[in-house]
Amino acid sequence: MNAIIGLFIVLLLLAVSFIGVGTVKMEYFFGVVMPYAAMAIFILGVILRVLKWAKSPVPFRIPTSCGQQKSMGWVKNSKLDNPHNGFWTIARMALEILTFRSLFRNTKASLEKGPKLVYGGSKWLWVAALAFHYSFLVIVIRHFRFFTEPIPGIVLWLQSLDSLFQISLPLLFMTDILLIGAATYLFLRRVVIPQIRYISLAADFIPLFLILSIAVTGVLMRYFIKVDAIAVKQLAMGLLSFSPVVPEGIGVIFYMHLFLVSFLLIYFPFSKLMHMGGIFLSPARNLANNNRAKRHINPWNPDVKIHTYEEYEEEFKDVMKAAGMPLEKE
Repeated sequence: MNAIIGLFIVLLLLAVSFIGVGTVKMEYFFGVVMPYAAMAIFILGVILRVLKWAKSPVPFRIPTSCGQQKSMGWVKNSKLDNPHNGFWTIARMALEILTFRSLFRNTKASLEKGPKLVYGGSKWLWVAALAFHYSFLVIVIRHFRFFTEPIPGIVLWLQSLDSLFQISLPLLFMTDILLIGAATYLFLRRVVIPQIRYISLAADFIPLFLILSIAVTGVLMRYFIKVDAIAVKQLAMGLLSFSPVVPEGIGVIFYMHLFLVSFLLIYFPFSKLMHMGGIFLSPARNLANNNRAKRHINPWNPDVKIHTYEEYEEEFKDVMKAAGMPLEKE
């Protein structure tokens, strides 16, 4: 049901953009107003979300540790899994952000005949996550060719590398296939595996269907349904220079693609997609575990009035004496 809800929302967005441009002729709204509004909400939402996280107090060091902590000199410690200084903490963060190290080390548990609990690897999830994120990054960078003139060399180099095999004309980009394949795998994983399906919400399916729809409409425009690329670049550069112009003859499918991208930007700050920024502010990852070497005192602890036993006995000595309890002062 949650998957159906997510699919229905994305199909509704496609229908709104198709009718809005194809029938009502609202090209200016979908081509100018929506992108500007989406970008404003995206930037403001991300800033507010990050500021909220940054204000959260972290009085103690609570890094996730998966290895031996640094202690005595003769005890070998795990520098990456239990970093004790800033250098190894940064190295751990870099591996986490760039290679999804914790996901690579992830294991899955299953109940086999016996019954017997069996632990195994979960490397396909790691491969799909890497393919998904890096393909998305390359595609975003490739799109800079629509916003710049002349096109930066890094964009041209990425395009050449992405179409290295030269399978078709126009050249087939490998990241297009990888993105759709990885997103499809992540979707099927949520509906096929019972345990994952049980904990999956509509909020987990909406981003997947959004990204899949964006990728599919982009592939349709490049390989099947031609659009005027010069007009698209004119619109994109007009948006970037805050002098928007809506050329004629771009095509409905482009506005559908752009509307989905705009909705994804609006949805981003309020969804789980914000893990992109949250990883940098996670105290379980960005702190060195030096609790044995340095004492950390919570600066927010209120002053506590201590009631010593001597004061307690002085206050209740008559009652204690009447009850036959021993008194230290006597």
